[in-house]
Amino acid sequence: MDTHKCGLFPVSFLAWLVLLTLVSTGCSSKTIQYPEEHDRLLRLDQALESLRSAYQRQDRSAFRSLLLPLDQMEELQRQAEMDFETFHAITLEFKIERVMLEKDDIDVFVNWQGTWKKDADDAGMRQRGHARLQWAGTPSILLRAVEGDLPFGMKTKQQLSEPLSPEASPP
Repeated sequence: MDTHKCGLFPVSFLAWLVLLTLVSTGCSSKTIQYPEEHDRLLRLDQALESLRSAYQRQDRSAFRSLLLPLDQMEELQRQAEMDFETFHAITLEFKIERVMLEKDDIDVFVNWQGTWKKDADDAGMRQRGHARLQWAGTPSILLRAVEGDLPFGMKTKQQLSEPLSPEASPP
């Protein structure tokens, strides 16, 4: 009986190894049906990560380099710079919900969450929300518009949510 069990083990192991080999070689030979769109989505993913990273690192020039020179983007840049001046540390995460491609326009719907700390001892302000980031371009992808509850501009959101102190209220 023991020899029977030992004899089956190598066959089961061999069958599992063959199956694993077939699955791995089958997946690696898959061709991308729309390579241009695939490359564009990879560039979009990199642009979104660059935006998140530049904001988190508080890198003004890197953040600005991802925005189209439009009025709405100037306001976004101003809000981000106020955050950079106010908060010592920012952590931010994006989770992509949906991506819509239409010609040169790309809409990215994201869930975000983050923590903004004024100094090293601060527990931080935690926030989360949903936003639509509208990107444009094919070879280089730049942010052209934003909608929703954005992670940029936490300084302004904090001021709006704080109650007025009795000294600050008019008589």
